[in-house]
Order: sequence, then structure tokens, then C-alpha cells
Amino acid sequence: VQLQASGGGSVQAGGSLRLSCAASGDSYERAAMGWFRQAPGQEREFVAATSKSDRKIYYKDSVKGRFTISREGAKNTVSLQMNSLKPEDTAVYHCAAHYGTGWDSIPREFDYWGQGTQVTVSS
Repeated sequence: VQLQASGGGSVQAGGSLRLSCAASGDSYERAAMGWFRQAPGQEREFVAATSKSDRKIYYKDSVKGRFTISREGAKNTVSLQMNSLKPEDTAVYHCAAHYGTGWDSIPREFDYWGQGTQVTVSS
């Protein structure tokens, strides 16, 4: 399974970006999908995730109301719409997938990871 993330870039504070992540090589098996980020010198942190069914969606508290994760179509392609961006959102954003969880579950750990895309927000 390979995950390809795209859509990163540089914006000023208050701006918007949309990240996209597409999974391939998974025979179209449904997966729970998530977004994580890692800023320089910091540990990777959870940002958002959606269950296989998309009935369960969770966000990091600091991005609630600003970020939206959504699945595009029936395949394992997810986007992360990021609005009202802040300098503290600057990080490399990684998408992740997990295939073994229940339909309404968010896994504790993800099995597959994308290479990451840089998001830079200037003040």
C-alpha cells in the first residue's frame, strides 16, 4: 500500500490550504484514514481521522472548527481542508491508513504512512 499526499504550500496567517491523500495498491479495501503533522524539533502529533464508515471523525482540539477531513468517493482518498491557518500549524503533514479496524473505530495506530507534505504559515 502506498499513500501519496499533495497540496502543501506556503500561505499567510488566515489563509487556506487543501491537502489530499490517495491510497494505492490496497485492492480498494476500505480503510480508516488520518492526518498527522510534525513540526521541526517536535514529535509527530495527531490532527484528524475518519473511521472506515466516516461516521466517526475526530480532530485535535486546536484545529476543531478550522480543519475538515473528508473522504472523496468510495476509495481511500481523503482530503484535509485547512482554513484560518495559524503559524503554529506549520509542519510536515502526513496521511495514514489503517485497514484492520472496525467500521466505526478510529485506530490507535496506523499501518501505512505517506511521505508528507510541507505546510508553512507565515505571520
